[in-house]
Amino acid sequence: MPVVESRCVVPVDVETAFAISQTTGEIRKRWDPFIRRQYFMHGATSPAKGVHTYTVQRFGFRMESEYVSYKPPSNVGMKMTKGSWFFERLGGGWRFNAVDDRPGHTLAVWRYNFSCQPKWLAPLAERIGAVVLQHDIDRRIRGFARGCEDPIVLAAVAESRP
Repeated sequence: MPVVESRCVVPVDVETAFAISQTTGEIRKRWDPFIRRQYFMHGATSPAKGVHTYTVQRFGFRMESEYVSYKPPSNVGMKMTKGSWFFERLGGGWRFNAVDDRPGHTLAVWRYNFSCQPKWLAPLAERIGAVVLQHDIDRRIRGFARGCEDPIVLAAVAESRP
């Protein structure tokens, strides 16, 4: 199963980095180039283990996913439950760790794994998919890094905290 990973160091503490990663609506769209539309399903109003989301990607691909882990501020994981016909499986995890020698900075590591179908096409589709998904994840984490310096995103996260 192919795995793609992207990482960056952002100039905010772990709690803030995690909170930015979980923003929704217009604030999320300020930094996340992947999402055209995203919302919680089945009456959920916030992320948690077991919560389902519906996402429309910037090119129009649609996916339903489920949070399989949600452990603020260190990590979050998801798996696709319904999606594009060519993915047999898709899962991802985002981890956030303090950078030891840089107080107030966080290392964000985003890792995805997937498999494609039909089986006869999977070897080629997965090689192509790894290149395309790596490009998308790199672009997305760069957007996240910009969001960690965006005063509007930072203000929205600060305002949402108790």
